[in-house]
Amino acid sequence: MTIVKTSSKGQLVIPHEIREKYGIKPGSFVYVSDGGKEIILTPAPSNLISAACGFLKGGKNLSKELIKERKKEANNEKKKNSR
Repeated sequence: MTIVKTSSKGQLVIPHEIREKYGIKPGSFVYVSDGGKEIILTPAPSNLISAACGFLKGGKNLSKELIKERKKEANNEKKKNSR
C-alpha cells in the first residue's frame, strides 16, 4: 500500500507503478466511487463508446416494444370508435 498526499484542490498522484499496470496515461479517465468505508478508483476504458456497445445485449428491444404498444393502443382506439 502506498500513501499519497492530496493537494489543496483535492488532487492526488497515482503512483507510477500503478499507472503503468492499469494503463493510466495523461488525459485518461478514472471512475471514482464510494465503497462505504473506502474510495475506489477504477480505470475507465480508453474508448467509452466501444466499451458500452452490447452492454444491454439480451435485454428487450425497446423500439419493438414501443411499436407493439402503439399498435395495441391503435386497435383499442378503433374498437372504441366503432361502437
